[in-house]
Amino acid sequence: MSRRFVRVLALAAISGASGLLAAQTVDTIDPALKARVDSIANGVMEQHGVPSASVALVKSGKIVYTHAYGRAHIDPDVAATPEMRYSIGSISKQFTAAAILILQEQGKLRVDDPVGKYVPGLTRGNEVTIRQILSHTSGYQDYWPEDYLMTPMMKPATAQQILDTWAKKPLDFDPGTRWQYSNTNYVIAGLIVEKVSGQKLFEFLGEHVFHPLGMKSVWDSDEAKLTQTDATPYVRAALGPLRPAPKEGRGWMFAAGELAMTAHDLALWDQSLMARSVLKPESYKEMFTEVKLKDGSSSHYGLGVFLEDLDGHRDISHSGEVTGFVSDNEVLVDDGVAVAVLTSHMASGATQIARLVAAAVEGQKLKPVEEQTLAIYGGLQKGQIDRSLLAPNLNDYFDAQTVADFRDSLGPLGEPLTFRMVGESLRGGMTFRSFRIQYPTRRLSLSTYTYPDGKLEQFLVNPAD
Repeated sequence: MSRRFVRVLALAAISGASGLLAAQTVDTIDPALKARVDSIANGVMEQHGVPSASVALVKSGKIVYTHAYGRAHIDPDVAATPEMRYSIGSISKQFTAAAILILQEQGKLRVDDPVGKYVPGLTRGNEVTIRQILSHTSGYQDYWPEDYLMTPMMKPATAQQILDTWAKKPLDFDPGTRWQYSNTNYVIAGLIVEKVSGQKLFEFLGEHVFHPLGMKSVWDSDEAKLTQTDATPYVRAALGPLRPAPKEGRGWMFAAGELAMTAHDLALWDQSLMARSVLKPESYKEMFTEVKLKDGSSSHYGLGVFLEDLDGHRDISHSGEVTGFVSDNEVLVDDGVAVAVLTSHMASGATQIARLVAAAVEGQKLKPVEEQTLAIYGGLQKGQIDRSLLAPNLNDYFDAQTVADFRDSLGPLGEPLTFRMVGESLRGGMTFRSFRIQYPTRRLSLSTYTYPDGKLEQFLVNPAD
């Protein structure tokens, strides 16, 4: 992609033209699900004090809803809108991994090549492979583990300067023996892309990913600060007021976290992961396959993505953080469901919003014991309880006053977003079970003891830790 095309992308995103606005705003969602998504986003934002969030939802492989919440700018007060961009931080890593895989498809490198073949002078560069840097199993020390912006990082740096400082130290462990998240790995990966392709990483991605997918809003926030038409990043010291976030010096984010975009355009990428439309099938297989450690243990990480199980669904995910922005991207790749959440606050609930929305879309499949316990909980919200289920001690516990307290305190909360059993053990001749109840603004814990005959000896609800 030419530099002119990159500039055209940037100008189109800045302009806020009506065509772009229309493309970014999608609302074909069922009204009941829409209300649930809005409740989740607003509730979590209130809980965490998040000034703004932008959410995009994919269902059945298509974008069905985009919406922005809160204030993109506090002073002056400007409402957030779906066409505003946010930095996506380390979600950028999966794009860098995709660039490496494209170069492999072109026959220009192999992911099992040693990194020293392309970037000389690194510690044990003849042993560490590209696959190991993409999967955080290399041993190279992370140059930015902190969750705030240090003074030296406010000044410009080059990728080579970062590597000279952090990738020429002794490794933190032998290659392939441990998993340890390290931004340094992706600086190496970005340099490999640029050396092999002869293009800047952002230009290479524009040609092979952003342009083909119609991702018109993408911005290189390492090169230039987001504009006034985008969301403002905020930080907070302890419990103090929100303040505009400082900006990293040019060069520090690079391939580890340089991208900014709208939630809508991140969802376009999510659609491509489900449809496997940008890379070849074998490349997606490599990206989505867990890299095992040398002793056979799990890393729970592929190439640029976390590989998790989300309530029984295969979840390709990653979160991201740069100063003042936190993001999360959850792709239930086999189910056609994805949730992209971008927020403008360092201590945000982006992952909480994304996972709760994903659960709301998928619908929770309850185990029989969860169904029974939820039914009892729902009855108590209405001031009702089936006493045939209770052992004598619990029957005495639930006197009229206790039932009324359950009704008055739990009833106004309404239907939980999620209700899950999180633990089970034996004690005192009974089965102990613990449950986690999630609402938009709070979590509760529920504990039960059950005798072998099924009678309940305990049913207690408390605020979750």
